[in-house]
Amino acid sequence: MEKQLKLNPNVLVAAIGKPAKEFTKADIINYVCENGIRIINFMYPAADGRLKTLNFVINNLDYLETILTCGERVDGSSLFPFIEAGSSDLYVVPRFSTAFIDPFAEIPTLTMLCSYFNKDGQPLESSPEYTLRKACRAFKEVTGMEFHAMGELEYYVIAPDNGLFPATDQKGYHESAPYSKFMEFRTQCMAYIAQAGGQIKYGHSEVGNFTLDGNVYEQNEIEFLPVNAEDAADQLMVAKWIIRNLAHEYGLDVTFAPKITTGKAGSGLHIHMKIVKDGQNQMLSNGVLSETARKAIAGMMELAPSITSFGNTNPMSYFRLVPHQEAPTNVCWGDRNRSVLVRVPLGWSANSDMCRIANPLEPASNYDTTQKQTVEMRSPDGSADLYQLIAGLAVACRYGFEMENALELAEKTYVNVNIHQKEHEDKVKNLAQLPDSCSASADCLQKQRAIFEKHNVFSPAMIDGIISKLRSYNDSTLRADIDGNQEQMLELVRRYFHCG
Repeated sequence: MEKQLKLNPNVLVAAIGKPAKEFTKADIINYVCENGIRIINFMYPAADGRLKTLNFVINNLDYLETILTCGERVDGSSLFPFIEAGSSDLYVVPRFSTAFIDPFAEIPTLTMLCSYFNKDGQPLESSPEYTLRKACRAFKEVTGMEFHAMGELEYYVIAPDNGLFPATDQKGYHESAPYSKFMEFRTQCMAYIAQAGGQIKYGHSEVGNFTLDGNVYEQNEIEFLPVNAEDAADQLMVAKWIIRNLAHEYGLDVTFAPKITTGKAGSGLHIHMKIVKDGQNQMLSNGVLSETARKAIAGMMELAPSITSFGNTNPMSYFRLVPHQEAPTNVCWGDRNRSVLVRVPLGWSANSDMCRIANPLEPASNYDTTQKQTVEMRSPDGSADLYQLIAGLAVACRYGFEMENALELAEKTYVNVNIHQKEHEDKVKNLAQLPDSCSASADCLQKQRAIFEKHNVFSPAMIDGIISKLRSYNDSTLRADIDGNQEQMLELVRRYFHCG
């Protein structure tokens, strides 16, 4: 444990000497007093998907104790559309396990994420964070297992083109400097995210790169490790905040938008999931995909059309979800197959000690590689409400265990070929399609809303709000209406450039 704590990049973990999950109010107060912290920040997500911030100057020890214990009042009507101005006060109360040192503050600042509470001191039913907590709780109650998740955060970095070492158009995958221009920026982002508690798997440049109007556009990705689903959403929220703040310091622009021009790679927010019992991954059984995993996949197949309501939340999302690109349009799943909606990535089930083969001096590793297996939902993008999206996926995976025909549906929707190739057109004919607009997505959610409201996970008010917002775009024919109209396309890009 001592070595684990020493290697942890979160300075609070190293200083306090315990994992972040075990932080107490006394730990926070002691750290503040011993390390010259002068500012406390509360942060919390609002309906627009962004973190909001409330700053406190530490006047004295009593005041520090008060804000950590009681939280503070905020105007809920300015944060969420479903809260009326006539009765809008909410409480925000910090979660000590999320504490981190603000890497951008000149004055020593400690920041924590908060939970929302209503006037009666109870968790706000329609808050994004509490919805995810309820989804994870329901998943465990039904299955006896835990729902873990992680995200692949894709984004474009934009800067003036200096003309040196031009990258190959749309060939940026895992490119190195100097052809990749923003590796230093990406690694600094990763370092700050890790210091804030993010469990990062790796980072790399992605496929998309191009030049336009004198600027370089380079796509990058930071991928996380699977953790408890509630932590996964928190980490992604903080990561987006860090990437934007660091870009501002570097004089760069970044966007998580699903599509920023035609004919170039869009950005997704793929979510990987695994199901855990007693600390052990349940996704494999005897080296093959388990019944547990196939039931979860079946639930996602059934609810895929309405999951877009949480994961693809503005009209530009549906310019990414078009046929014959890596983004999915058909409701199906498969092994190592990037043309499907749910992909089972290459696992470590070959029963081969690759480390020893590559390094002959090494002894046998005997590493339990089954712990690494996940399944990946490929439709979401950076417009997603992260808490609602991961909650929706938890509901879908749980629903797979409640369906009588789950394994039959999993078998029916499995494909092992590239469904975008002409010779496999017959397979596509029998597959359901994802919605092609926000309006269509809203209709799908309306039809399936009872499943998301079951076990009191999504509140009816939240579902009503999501449907109303999606329908307000009035985009049912938008893709066809502006087909070939670059001016209108660019106007949409500008409007939704900083989504999520």
